[in-house]
Amino acid sequence: MAALVRAMEESQQSNGADLTPGDLSASVCVDPGDTGWVLLATVLVLGMMPALAFFESGLLRRKNTLSIITEVFVGLTMMQLMWYLGGFSLVYGKDHYGIIGDLRYFFFLNLEKVCLDNAPNIPGLAFASFQSMFAAVTPLLMTGAVAERMKFRSFLLFIVFWEIIVYYPLAHWIWGGGWLQQLGVLDFAGGIVIHTSSGASSLVMAYVLGHRQEFDKYHGEFPPHNIPLAAIGTALLWMGWYGFNAGSALSAGTVASSTISATTIASCVGVIVWSLLSLLRNRRVYTVAVLNGAIAGMAGITPVSGYIESYWAAVVALIIVVAAYFSVILFKNILKIDDALDVSSVHGVTGVIGSLAIGFVAEKAVNPNGDNGLFYGNANLVWIQIVGVSVAIIWASIWTLVFLFFCGFFKFFKLTVEPEVELKGLDSYYHGDVAYIDLETHSDHRMNSHA
Repeated sequence: MAALVRAMEESQQSNGADLTPGDLSASVCVDPGDTGWVLLATVLVLGMMPALAFFESGLLRRKNTLSIITEVFVGLTMMQLMWYLGGFSLVYGKDHYGIIGDLRYFFFLNLEKVCLDNAPNIPGLAFASFQSMFAAVTPLLMTGAVAERMKFRSFLLFIVFWEIIVYYPLAHWIWGGGWLQQLGVLDFAGGIVIHTSSGASSLVMAYVLGHRQEFDKYHGEFPPHNIPLAAIGTALLWMGWYGFNAGSALSAGTVASSTISATTIASCVGVIVWSLLSLLRNRRVYTVAVLNGAIAGMAGITPVSGYIESYWAAVVALIIVVAAYFSVILFKNILKIDDALDVSSVHGVTGVIGSLAIGFVAEKAVNPNGDNGLFYGNANLVWIQIVGVSVAIIWASIWTLVFLFFCGFFKFFKLTVEPEVELKGLDSYYHGDVAYIDLETHSDHRMNSHA
């Protein structure tokens, strides 16, 4: 502990010498309009996490409703505190060898009265608060992949490990001045850092944890218990995604405007395309298909939304949603991987394709902080994006496997619940309550095990 304090003191003492032109006094650099927009975007993204809980719990069986809500709320608070204690500094502190940041911003020190290079027109504390939402939501996306069968304490331990080992280094490499950013990898709002990494880990976890009971009976598509609740969650996610994407412009200007336009177009294309595919395959448009289409469109456009003209959003979204739809069939129906809520497809596949699309359709005229893609004369960006995406997939997958492997040696952190607990439901066993008390009678328990 003493060594940590000394390192922090040395970091603070060196701040004056190490300040870059962007690290200016807040009284000089702050733009009230930009700051107001980023603070609003921060609140919008915060709202996406309870929205995620509503969306996912509505699509699960009712006996597991509270388990997913509790995982999201507890996970949110843990990830936020970790970001405050040191995560932000490790991601956005002074770069060391392209690998990780230093300790200067531990406990949010030295942020109140300066603007940083990453966000030159808003207070450093506003930037740190906005980025905390990204750090919190990323591991929570994986709740949907392991729902209804992973132990509560094992999941919490996993996301702590994953946040430190996977998210912090990867975010630094791409956003904090690390080696991938130096290479030229672009990721506007998290297609690689958030969706690709969590999607890859979700697929690995779903495969290792195995099937839920009665997977074959339902072909992996267990009946949702409350689609209106899932629709409410989708609506709140939809609204929050404008803060997620457009807030990443870190200013209230033309880039934010382009991003909002791209996000709107992509979400609409997502709904229409996924609905049409559902109609062609099932002869009806399922409501869940509409919800998945909206989220797939927004997730996929996230990394490229701040680099493209609006018309490209429709083209990119079309490719993204078609690929995501058929990847669900591949993973769940052909490979028999029980990714409960298709996180690997709706977030992982979409994040990969959206991130690779940057290499083709990005335009520096839209965002001076970006670059031109292949269609604007720069073929080099294609392979750069391939490197970034590949690194994220490999890094997240390997460390996920490492964690799951070592958990096998500790009975206390066994990954999956006992069969009888899964059959009865995680809510009553782990949280001592049920979501719908009037429905839970003694005579209803047998029916509830299949609800």
